[in-house]
Amino acid sequence: MSAKHSNLTLRVGSALLLFPFLVSVSWMGGLPFALLLAAAAAVSALELTCMLTAIGYPEIFGVAVAGLLPLAPWWAARYDASAYASHIPVFLAVAAMALLVLNLFRPGPIERAPHRVAASALAWLYCGVLISTVVGLRVHFGFGWVILAFVVSWLNDTLAYFGGRFFGKTPFFPKVSPKKTWEGFAGGALGSVLGALGTKAVFLALPQPSGEAFQLSWVGCVGVGVGASVLGPLGDLSESMLKRAAGVKDSGTLIPGHGGMLDRIDALLFITPWIYLWATLVQ
Repeated sequence: MSAKHSNLTLRVGSALLLFPFLVSVSWMGGLPFALLLAAAAAVSALELTCMLTAIGYPEIFGVAVAGLLPLAPWWAARYDASAYASHIPVFLAVAAMALLVLNLFRPGPIERAPHRVAASALAWLYCGVLISTVVGLRVHFGFGWVILAFVVSWLNDTLAYFGGRFFGKTPFFPKVSPKKTWEGFAGGALGSVLGALGTKAVFLALPQPSGEAFQLSWVGCVGVGVGASVLGPLGDLSESMLKRAAGVKDSGTLIPGHGGMLDRIDALLFITPWIYLWATLVQ
């Protein structure tokens, strides 16, 4: 078996194992779902800080903050903590102060301190805050909407992969990712729209958790899919930019056939805020 076919087998096998587990935990919602996403944020932040600082070990404080942020939407909903929302800038200010002070006492060249601080801060925003929107989508809009985000991002990535592999000829963004093609982009766009329409069709036929309803029109599905078809590749390219700057092919080796956690969720991180905004402002 060739290396390409072997990697494809691993890629498909990993997806088939992970997706049912993800659906099950998404159905449960609540703390189990928040903890799963918190773990994903922490692992992603670990990969990111190791990659960007090129020191072989993570910025523990940045990883910890990124891992805690996805718990915030669940905590706020569970304990009716909306009154604390106005204090969020103060909490972030304290975290920023702590980050700077901790780096005062870190061993190693002082010239590396800005890189460590920047890597940790990016981990908060990129891994912590963006993954928090996935938890927020589940908390505020329900199971159907978060499955929509997963399916749309997964089909965008999958059909982009196959479109590029079998039909790819025209470079899409060679400066950052030489293997990306317009044919792959077209495949991903088709996947995004089909994913949204397919999710709608499935939820018309299957039950949802008690008290929840997935209310998205067919036209809305197309709108969500079109937006995701642009944002998914931008998420992919953004991570590729960071990997290219760091001189690495993958963010990690956690998921066979896919690379690291960040490699698997890069499109999801950009697509979910779009779906959250659609559910909030349009639907």
